[in-house]
Amino acid sequence: MPKNMRKPAAEMARSMKELVVQVVSELNPSLADPVQIDLGVEAALYGRNGVLDSIALVSLVVALEQLIDEEYGVTVALADERAVSQSSSPFRTVGTLAAYAESRVQEAKRS
Repeated sequence: MPKNMRKPAAEMARSMKELVVQVVSELNPSLADPVQIDLGVEAALYGRNGVLDSIALVSLVVALEQLIDEEYGVTVALADERAVSQSSSPFRTVGTLAAYAESRVQEAKRS
């Protein structure tokens, strides 16, 4: 069983933020304008204030989905119709992406 499968909600939220920061840190060297991860959950990713273009966003999402599968043992699709239909993009900041990913993991665990 994956090590993070049974974490309490507060611990899962912290862990998910750490996973997003990990993936962004790995992606940053390939970016012309790196994400300011020192800003923590407020670090802008995509959209009006974000630094990621669509290709970098796809790379980030795919890497995060793979890491979630490894860490939690669940498969989630983060860039799906639900994500793009939201009035406020879940890809805006590290915090919004972590919260969205956490909600998708929780849904997958209940299924």
